Amino acid sequence: MLQQISVFVENKSGRLCAIVEVLNKARINIRAMNIADTADYGIVRLIVNDTGNALKALSAGNFTAKVFDVIAFTIPDKFGALYEVIKLLGDNGINIEYSYSLIGKNQSEAGIAVYIKDAQKAAEAGKILKKAGVNLITPEDLI
Repeated sequence: MLQQISVFVENKSGRLCAIVEVLNKARINIRAMNIADTADYGIVRLIVNDTGNALKALSAGNFTAKVFDVIAFTIPDKFGALYEVIKLLGDNGINIEYSYSLIGKNQSEAGIAVYIKDAQKAAEAGKILKKAGVNLITPEDLI
């Protein structure tokens, strides 16, 4: 099993950046990230390369964090592979509360999705990233 760190934060501008900054300064490598939000707060779920030091760094940065065990697995890149695993679990009465992607051993980069509620700001973010040379993923890239 892997350990996931859940960080509880206010849902306001700059808080995600502050979490990542704290981990960056501690030289923690984020292998997976998921964000769940409500109007007032969010939960940032992370799988990192060093859970113990990440917790220390987050605590020193005044973040509230808790560790949970998660099961991670790989599946072949073929049609139906995920279905087979999910069905197997479901057929055995196992309910999955949430799921997210993580970088695999054989990949050199990860795909990250961010949601920006304000459409104008989202368009601006796309332009800024493109201008900076960041490779934007398009729907065609996912086919």
